[in-house]
Amino acid sequence: MSFDRSVKIAPSILSADFANFGAECEAVEAQGADWVHVDVMDGHFVPNITFGPATCKAIRPHIKGVMDVHLMISPVDAYIEAFADSGADVITAHVEAGAHVHRTLQAIRGAGAKAGIALNPGTPVESVDYLLDMVDLVCVMTVNPGFGGQKFIHSQVEKVRALRAMIGDRPIHIEIDGGVTPETAPLVVEAGADVLVAGSAVFKGGSVLNPAPYGENIRAIRAAVAG
Repeated sequence: MSFDRSVKIAPSILSADFANFGAECEAVEAQGADWVHVDVMDGHFVPNITFGPATCKAIRPHIKGVMDVHLMISPVDAYIEAFADSGADVITAHVEAGAHVHRTLQAIRGAGAKAGIALNPGTPVESVDYLLDMVDLVCVMTVNPGFGGQKFIHSQVEKVRALRAMIGDRPIHIEIDGGVTPETAPLVVEAGADVLVAGSAVFKGGSVLNPAPYGENIRAIRAAVAG
């Protein structure tokens, strides 16, 4: 997983057909996805429950590229090894999920994965100031975590801009998660983001049996940020 700042589209399987995860991952990659984003929720840190390391392990053989695992769980440290063993390339934990986030990031890197840190909409960008040398990715939540299909929170665009200035020339991805569409994607890319998580905006209108709309949706987002 080499670093570059080209814009990457990372469809969230939260919006995929849960009964066909393997086929959905293959379909969305074949239609142009750069990464596959896996939203893990525990019903405690966020008000929803999705899936765990066993699901990640099951879909890993169906993903050729980067498996980007976003842990919306608390506590988080006890589960890092299991998600690393499941084949996660990137493991992102929330800065709000525990008192010792530096230790969490050490554990992720120690388990052999790239380390990400996520910020909820109400969390100031300064909370990651002393963590940047420990991370490979910062995820800015542009919705409140827990559910797909929410509206983009526009105040987060300036957070992205401030984060990009803080990062400087460090090889750190800025990921956007929530409400990404052809309309909102240009706002965050212009501010400095390079990984765009999109759920319903990618999966709408398509299916495993009719995956062409996935490609059309991905190309629409890509076209909106080109130029």
